Amino acid sequence: MKLSGLLAVLLLLSGDRRSSGTSHPKPACRYPPSQWCRSLEIAIQCHVQKQCMEVNATRTSRAVPPVSVTLYYESLCPACRSFITQQLFPTWTMLQDIMAVTLVPYGNAKEIPSGNSPFTCQHGEAECRGNMMEACIIHLTGHSAFHIINCMEASADVLSAAQPCLQLFSPSVSWSRVDSCLNGALGHQLIHANAAKTRALGPAHTHVPWVTFNGEYTEENEDRAMSSLFTLVCQLYKGVKPPACTGAPVRLNRGFC
Repeated sequence: MKLSGLLAVLLLLSGDRRSSGTSHPKPACRYPPSQWCRSLEIAIQCHVQKQCMEVNATRTSRAVPPVSVTLYYESLCPACRSFITQQLFPTWTMLQDIMAVTLVPYGNAKEIPSGNSPFTCQHGEAECRGNMMEACIIHLTGHSAFHIINCMEASADVLSAAQPCLQLFSPSVSWSRVDSCLNGALGHQLIHANAAKTRALGPAHTHVPWVTFNGEYTEENEDRAMSSLFTLVCQLYKGVKPPACTGAPVRLNRGFC
């Protein structure tokens, strides 16, 4: 069971014990359930410190390093968008305790000026702006970044979705900070760094999405990732497999309404 789902169950159970049975208390905070245990400050604000401690106690031991998955992609590439929303984000949601994801928006872009952009992108100037926008969001929002990027890539209009997705998943980060990054030196520095990372790939990338596992690329792993990334991550993890990988039942205290 994913973290947010487990936390919701624990909150319902603890709510049943405290309430009179007519309603469930809801934390008065601006963060979605998936973010409640991201930091002590958020847990305190949302009044879920005890529940977060219980959830953390069930997490897989970090003695074995997580599977490192790095995605080199473009913000408006249809194949990249499908991989993020249909494979990468759902897999990470279930396996984030054994999986670390790094997003590198750049792909097949070139550091050649075009129009109002210092870069040339496969899907035009809008994609160059989208790449830089997502690089800024990743830099500014930390743990919330993947939720925001997935929200954007799942939307009909990636760029227009950026601001509402940011407000939904990282309300403490103002849009003005993203806009400042996007239209200032920081955005160009971030994309230049992504360009350098992409050029340093060995073997050199020939398409996107381009996925590496623990820093290495193989055609076999790419084929397996495109068909079932979840299965591949479970197989690559060297530690004790979590229940999600093995299909083992997770028994929770039962509660009824």
